Amino acid sequence: MQEIERELITRAGQRDMGAFRDIYQRASGYVYTLAYRVVNTKQDAEEVTQDVFLKLYHSLGSFKFEASFKTWLYRIAVNTALNHAKKRSRVTTREVEEIFEDPATVTQPEGGKRLEAGETEDQLKGLLDQLNPDQRACIVLREIEGLDYQGIARSLGININTVRSRLKRARETLMALGQKEVASHGM
Repeated sequence: MQEIERELITRAGQRDMGAFRDIYQRASGYVYTLAYRVVNTKQDAEEVTQDVFLKLYHSLGSFKFEASFKTWLYRIAVNTALNHAKKRSRVTTREVEEIFEDPATVTQPEGGKRLEAGETEDQLKGLLDQLNPDQRACIVLREIEGLDYQGIARSLGININTVRSRLKRARETLMALGQKEVASHGM
């Protein structure tokens, strides 16, 4: 995500639509990518992105510049995506579009680790689908976005020990899935 100047944030917080539009143009890909990594569908990621920018529009005037804008936006985006994923996980049927969509069309974050397109992306999506939304968010923030434990805790608004616990459980789940995969291929 491009750095956003303090003056632009202040103007947008004062309901300057041009300034808000500039922030949207600079940050929407970043928010979409974060959302996609948590909710795993294009449609849901688009909905989360829209919700994040609505929240941002209504709360930007109260931004205190105590944390970086990127950290604040990160927290809003991840929490919105987590809430959406939890709500969505209560639904028992999945839409056909979700099953057949192409994750290779997702914009990659500038600062995050780059993933190989195609098969690796499909495998990652399949593995992340096996985690609960809280664990998925922690793994995405740590392994894909490259945040440290403290950054994850700040972004999600949780205790650092909770981050450690969720990452441990997520890794254990992923390891178990990996062992099942190896066993099913007769290796």
